[in-house]
Amino acid sequence: MNSSAAFLGDPPQDPAVSAAYEADLASDGYVNNLTRVWCWRPDVLTSFQTLRTELLAESRLSPREVAVMVAATAAARHDAYCALAWGSRLAELSDEATAAGVLQGVDGDLSDREAALAAWSRQVVHDPNATTEADVDRLRGAGFDDQEIFEATTWIAFRLAFSTVNDALGARPDPQLAKNAPRLVREAVTYGRPV
Repeated sequence: MNSSAAFLGDPPQDPAVSAAYEADLASDGYVNNLTRVWCWRPDVLTSFQTLRTELLAESRLSPREVAVMVAATAAARHDAYCALAWGSRLAELSDEATAAGVLQGVDGDLSDREAALAAWSRQVVHDPNATTEADVDRLRGAGFDDQEIFEATTWIAFRLAFSTVNDALGARPDPQLAKNAPRLVREAVTYGRPV
């Protein structure tokens, strides 16, 4: 990996690293910069992916609600990598303008549930110690039960951990990711590390 892709060099090749790279090639057609960073400990990458999958396996949160949370979290965190990836995912599940809006903190095209999740995501990113019972009650008022609120909050925290590793170690968004993102999503991501 060249120095502009991240701050760390390529990890030593071994079967676990090769498997992670091959998985990226099969799904995306290229090895993601973030995969190269996380492959310094491919066992941790696999465990983290498994944990995130397990969290949502029994959840009633919809794929679109999950995409709203990640897009809002990434934007509030100023994480260009995840904003491009999940803004694109949200555009697939809604439309380009809705996704760009969430990335810019505008939730007018969202359902009440989705808008509540976007607001909660931003609040957890900015100051989790400032949340109140009234904030949780707003989520309940939007139709979430306590298990969904726990799952949403844990998902946001997991995404923050993932973004923090990527951002701190300089993982730049992949050029292919930016190229394939919808135009409005690309234009909305004016923060974070450049491609």
